[in-house]
Amino acid sequence: MKKAILFCSAFILSLSLFAQQKTAADVIKFKEMTYDFGKIKQNVPVNHDFVFTNTSSGPVVIESATPSCGCTTPVKPEGAIPKGQDSKITAGFNAASAGPFNKSITIKVAGVDQPLQIKITGEVLTADAYAKYQEEKGKSKS
Repeated sequence: MKKAILFCSAFILSLSLFAQQKTAADVIKFKEMTYDFGKIKQNVPVNHDFVFTNTSSGPVVIESATPSCGCTTPVKPEGAIPKGQDSKITAGFNAASAGPFNKSITIKVAGVDQPLQIKITGEVLTADAYAKYQEEKGKSKS
């Protein structure tokens, strides 16, 4: 009988510990988690602002914004974001290599166990291919 009570107590304790783990998605809500740049010109850097809202009961601090590679440069807000306020993480992409891309940025919120990821996608075209794409795009609007 004592073993059953001990087992049940340990089980309930472990459930309560897991229930208290927060994820970054519990305290900040992004307006969008993925942004598609579409077709972009090689060697022309692009940026996109990922806007989010602090949905927690107090201020939050973005501890880090870590890119999946060196071609992506995130800029995170400095300092605390007050409850209910909006802020942004700017994702920069250098577009050095031609071809499709799918990059992520891992966002870590101070005091929160689980980070979250935002993503950028698109296709980098060479200067000639981009000019051809623009020309064809212009013809389709006519």
